[in-house]
Amino acid sequence: MSDIVLSDRVRTLDAETLEVGYSKAVSPKRAASVPDAPLIDVTDPQLQRLMGLLRRYSGVILSGPPGTSKSYLAAATGKAMTQGNPDRLAFAQFHASYQYEDFMEGYRPLEGGGFTRSEGVFLKLCTKANGDPKNDYVMVIDEISRGDAGRVFGEALTYVERSKRGMPFALPSGAISTIPPNIYIVATMNPLDRGVDEVDAAFERRFAKVSLLPDADLLSQRLIANEVEESLRERIVAWFKRINGHAKSAPVAALGHTYFWDVTDHSTARDAWEYQLQYHVHRAFRYDEKTRDSLVEAWMEIFTETGSRAE
Repeated sequence: MSDIVLSDRVRTLDAETLEVGYSKAVSPKRAASVPDAPLIDVTDPQLQRLMGLLRRYSGVILSGPPGTSKSYLAAATGKAMTQGNPDRLAFAQFHASYQYEDFMEGYRPLEGGGFTRSEGVFLKLCTKANGDPKNDYVMVIDEISRGDAGRVFGEALTYVERSKRGMPFALPSGAISTIPPNIYIVATMNPLDRGVDEVDAAFERRFAKVSLLPDADLLSQRLIANEVEESLRERIVAWFKRINGHAKSAPVAALGHTYFWDVTDHSTARDAWEYQLQYHVHRAFRYDEKTRDSLVEAWMEIFTETGSRAE
């Protein structure tokens, strides 16, 4: 699986500039506990690169810790490729109970008795795409590593390969289906999820994998755009670098930049700690009290006039 780190990202952060056109057309349902990232310009180099990868590979998996804009970027890519047309864009979130019947096909009970065949979200999208070959269709899968991806895709796993697109295959119901060339799959995953090995095994030859990492420069740009005073901004960024420095030896410590996306002043920074950050720190360092306490202390010092810069 190709492992591509997007380290030379450029992103426009002016919301008034970005909230235009089809970038506003679709708002996917999300269950992430971190704030949404801002809208992205369709000309953004990162977005352009992902769209290029989707046309070369069978799909793309965005891999990174929480808060690194995975879900947002996956949705933005889908919107860009479909011109924001909701009929050509589908979303699914994998979890332990997500099944083949939800994704491909199953049988649903009828009110008067008996059962009827029902297409799942991906098969429905394939049916649409087969009837509209001139337009692109995108399947966005959030948290693909939290479900049994091989079982959910079933026989379709073979036919998502670019070389097998358009080839007919039989479903358990006996129906014949194809995955057309104009279907694109973009998925997200946390590299620390239990199901990562299974995802890697299933998609190793088929999908490109893009690593999204905590980005201090992007955080700094966002805080500048939010008009956060310089002293506070520098201390927050220094603390952000410090906690992510621990991720080299403790990967669970990695913390994404969007946790701070709504910080505008001291009050909202305290809220970020109160309602999200402190829980991440305590969970990541539950067996390392010394590091945990030093990070807590460094965060509190952010709000003192003579406080440490958390370096």
